[in-house]
Amino acid sequence: MPQSQNFSNLPHRRSLGGHQTFPCLTAKGGWSAIRSPSSRASGRSQQGGRLRSEWVADFRRIRWPDCVGISGRLPSEYALAVVLDWFSRRVLSWRVSITMEAAFCVETLEDALARHSKPDIFNTDQGSQFTGAAFTGVLASHGIAISMDGRGAWRDNVFVERLWRSVKYEEVYLRAYDTVSDARASIGRYLDFYNGRRPHSRLDGGTPDQAYFNPLPFRAAA
Repeated sequence: MPQSQNFSNLPHRRSLGGHQTFPCLTAKGGWSAIRSPSSRASGRSQQGGRLRSEWVADFRRIRWPDCVGISGRLPSEYALAVVLDWFSRRVLSWRVSITMEAAFCVETLEDALARHSKPDIFNTDQGSQFTGAAFTGVLASHGIAISMDGRGAWRDNVFVERLWRSVKYEEVYLRAYDTVSDARASIGRYLDFYNGRRPHSRLDGGTPDQAYFNPLPFRAAA
């Protein structure tokens, strides 16, 4: 794969069989069409007699009131990156960073790949953290097809938006972290709760862990 990929001139989304499609960069460096995330019934579909899996990555700037820790005043804005399994909504890997650089997104991806079987497709937006050679190179080296949302198309990852809302209102806005380490530990506990104990209406009241490890009893997440 080339050292860098130019995503500034991505093909426009188009209709395919009544569904919107988006460009997908294959492991061989070519473009193909992939159905819009908002129109897919599930992150696991049949292909050649087996289930196709899909992951999605996103990161968000999260603000909370300045607090004073043992190392002085902490910044009021942090970045949280996550990799999720599309079908189950399970958070597979996450990182908290005080910078917005691409490196922590790459680390989040590498951690997910080290812990779980690789997906067939990986979806992101067109943010610079995800279009750079460091991030796309990891995906290409694992033979994972890359799907990217249209610019400003937040509805394509609406369930990720729901995760951010849950993290903010059920965790971040209820806490007063003293240090970055405190923030990481507390957010980690919340994400464990989110995966293992928090029921989801889209999973028939089940949890992401249940849907991820025992997918058959659950309906396709919409």
